[in-house]
Amino acid sequence: MLQSSFLTDLLATITNRSQHTSVTRDTRPIEELCKVLLSDIGDVSANKVARAILEKYRRMDTDQRAGFFRHLAEDFDIDPDTVVALARQYGQTHATADLAALTAHAEPRRQEILRRLNRVPGATADLVAMRCDLFDAIRADPALARIDLDFAHLFGSWFNPGFLVLRRINWTSPANILEKIIAYEAVHAIDSWDALRLRLLPEDRQCFAYFHPCMPEEPLIFVEVALTNGIPGNIQSVLAEDRAATPADKRDTAVFYSISNCQAGLRGISFGNALIKHVVDDLSASLPQLKTFVTLSPIPGFRGWIDGILEALPKIEADSLRTALVHASAGPDKANDKINDKSVEKSTETLRRYIAHYLVNEKRPKGGPANAVARFHLGNGAIVQDVHPHGDMSDNGLRTSYGAMVNYLYDPARIDRNIEGFTTTGAVATSRTIASLLKSAPITASKADS
Repeated sequence: MLQSSFLTDLLATITNRSQHTSVTRDTRPIEELCKVLLSDIGDVSANKVARAILEKYRRMDTDQRAGFFRHLAEDFDIDPDTVVALARQYGQTHATADLAALTAHAEPRRQEILRRLNRVPGATADLVAMRCDLFDAIRADPALARIDLDFAHLFGSWFNPGFLVLRRINWTSPANILEKIIAYEAVHAIDSWDALRLRLLPEDRQCFAYFHPCMPEEPLIFVEVALTNGIPGNIQSVLAEDRAATPADKRDTAVFYSISNCQAGLRGISFGNALIKHVVDDLSASLPQLKTFVTLSPIPGFRGWIDGILEALPKIEADSLRTALVHASAGPDKANDKINDKSVEKSTETLRRYIAHYLVNEKRPKGGPANAVARFHLGNGAIVQDVHPHGDMSDNGLRTSYGAMVNYLYDPARIDRNIEGFTTTGAVATSRTIASLLKSAPITASKADS
């Protein structure tokens, strides 16, 4: 069940809002304050110094913040010579004291600065925002990337899924939370409050978000769920304004149709895996009639890939594929006069084969599926269930994938086995439908060149 209550949310919100009630004006330079923060001062004094550092940082401009990051990188780094000497010492003795000394010196001192800053109420959100500034600074000075290793290491612990709170977002949630759902939606844009209401108010629509106790008004990631009868093959039917709600006794499928990360400063910190599993468990407990858990996912990058291989294909194959792409871009409603045309059916099946091939067989140079969304779901134990031309006929869907979408199936009985196969050998779990499409594998650019 959901790990949240009105009282705990209220207390966390009060704590969050009180974070900046005490303003500390310290005239010492921020560089000096960082050294003081690392010294053996009491907790009360350390909190005052930490507050002063955070307040000074908030008032800095872009160049000043870049200078602060350079200070952290250069003056609070490890001493490689000392680390090497301590490593050799431990290698000879394997003594606990020598290991402790090595561990202490192998960690950059700036990590302890970040830890002590985080002791200030509300500072977690400040540090997440600070990492966003660091990303900008790294683009101008790549040497600062070593600081991000410290942020990523600490955030990986602080934002461990075991610390997170799952909350259902509905039409009665606080307005400031609802505004953020609109702003952070990254897959299917929400352009009005009426559009948001259609995603949250009907009984066959649900939304869940992860929150951190130190950031109770900031969703970290959220997923939108449609409760349907059967597996949908396009997002238009899911988001249609005039659709009829699925009757309660007909809801047998939970469709995860949008997953959005909310905090840019938490890039690289994975929540999606835990969120999906948590929501599946909660829905299974509260709605036992649900038998199927699938996504309706975009395929970003598919259009660029298929455009890139067209010229390398044999003419007959390329012409069939171009026909399918024109038909996909027009949409089924605009091509009803050809819907039974054998050439259109054949070309559409050709496109389905290419979509399946792209998701399962196309790899990155360093391994793993070329498509980032596929890597995410397959790495979490999902099955490539089915592919759909005309799945997303929005401008964004056509621009990124010629409108194609894919269902990934989460079968609780197979998740662990799928994860093991994917992580150890790169094996991609597929349904019989996808396996059948792959039997008549399309001619890829690499094959055409050979």
